Amino acid sequence: MLILTCPAQLQRLEGALRRSLPLTLPVYGAVMNINRGNPAGMEVVVDAWPEFGAVLARRGGEVPVDDCYRNTSAVFYRDVGAYRALLETPGCLRWDAAFHIIGLQEGVTEVSKAIAGAKGIELDISHYYTYLHPNPSTILIPSPFPSATYPHSITMLSTWPYGGTARSRQYLEELLRLFPSLCLRDGAGQPLSWTLTDPFGAGTHGYTLPAHRRSGCMRTVLVLASRRAQARGFPSFGFTATGNRPMQRLQEELGHQRLPGLCCYILHNPGLKRD
Repeated sequence: MLILTCPAQLQRLEGALRRSLPLTLPVYGAVMNINRGNPAGMEVVVDAWPEFGAVLARRGGEVPVDDCYRNTSAVFYRDVGAYRALLETPGCLRWDAAFHIIGLQEGVTEVSKAIAGAKGIELDISHYYTYLHPNPSTILIPSPFPSATYPHSITMLSTWPYGGTARSRQYLEELLRLFPSLCLRDGAGQPLSWTLTDPFGAGTHGYTLPAHRRSGCMRTVLVLASRRAQARGFPSFGFTATGNRPMQRLQEELGHQRLPGLCCYILHNPGLKRD
């Protein structure tokens, strides 16, 4: 196991991950953030270098064992055996903690099941569709549109379905502080609709207040967020719940492409997630 810290190696890794898009999307986004100032203090672990078989982007430093929101890793593998060996390497992950793994490959789930089963650790697995826009510059910006500013954290915190704890509030506040976000407001300055960006470069927590739905607010948010991601050199992508058909339709109308397969969010040690 190697932790890549050399800027030249990280730049080379970014190029390698770019050539394997879209399966590398969340790891690629994390490495892009690392190479552009590393606002969230992420780090990259590989099984070997430069010919790696598996790569994992994780939070650097100490993270509380019950903070599954910040303790999230994204993975990509060329060889599933190398990926399993990497996860089983002491020091790669803390299996006595609550943590998420995100991956777009089928073997990610199977490896977690095998290792967790041997350790007697429970899993909570969620599946999402991955949507990627090939060229956001082709999307027409709705006009006119309400003012676009940063989200209002108090309103946002109360609407996140996974929120309600000190850990979740800290996580969302960190996203607001460190990564691009977008909020539409009405003439009185009240928030209508918003979206955030996570450490992996993915759009997250897209939400419109119920009273303002079906009015084009989320359409405007998605268009502006996609354009801004492209302007920063990042891919415009995100994960949508498989049951959220309205958001799926909207993204497809705007030209986002749904990738084959499913994105897996795997929560390890779910009993610790609310502590």
